[in-house]
Amino acid sequence: METREVLETAMKAGRLLLGNGAEIFRVEETIYRICRHYGVQSASTFVLSNGIFITAGDEKEPCYSAVRHLPSWVTRLDRVAAVNQLSREIEEKNYSLEEVNRRLDKIETMPGHPPVFQVLVAGLACACFSFLFGGALGDMAANFLIGLILYSFLLKTGGRLSKITGNILGGALVGVCCLAAYYAGLGGHLRPMVMGGILPLVPGLAFTNGIRDLADGDYISGAVRMLDAILVFVSLGAGVGAVFLAYHHMFGGVLL
Repeated sequence: METREVLETAMKAGRLLLGNGAEIFRVEETIYRICRHYGVQSASTFVLSNGIFITAGDEKEPCYSAVRHLPSWVTRLDRVAAVNQLSREIEEKNYSLEEVNRRLDKIETMPGHPPVFQVLVAGLACACFSFLFGGALGDMAANFLIGLILYSFLLKTGGRLSKITGNILGGALVGVCCLAAYYAGLGGHLRPMVMGGILPLVPGLAFTNGIRDLADGDYISGAVRMLDAILVFVSLGAGVGAVFLAYHHMFGGVLL
């Protein structure tokens, strides 16, 4: 078994983990686990939030290296769990490298939830968050509709806008929809409506992983993820704030 083939398989597993929201330590652990199981004892890896570096080789083994750049990532914890489970089954069931690659290819093509389901869940999440922040039944109904509109917008514009632009527009859309629902009489409390509407956009996983990476000593990756999350927070606030500031200048009064 060639070292290059082992590194490529380990890289594929690491790329799937990192690109779908896994922590840095989990990516490194999986890469080491695969390399050592297939006899590449000299493997060394360095993982950042958007890149993976793997090298192997010493006086007993030929030298190889592999580098992958991941400019963006999504949150697919089902794929993370599947790769994590596979890395443990490799040792328990002694899979061949070909079987591992087949399993990784299958994990990479795992279908997500259909768009209609995602939109409905987003609406339900917005309604529940509104209730948690003190909203009444009318506010929950308004937030359900706002969640449907917001996530439909995100699905339509996904990949076409930068993260900052998308979040600013998403926050502005929430602000406009909340004002419309308020004046239509559907919701009576703007504060829980706004908070419930933007909360599904808050990058809780990225923020949590950033804290965990910092705690594990991965300061570069942790700082990058924390900065990414903070930029999202600022973008959402800018979008909502711009709408309410424009409303204040045009009509006056304080609503929140």
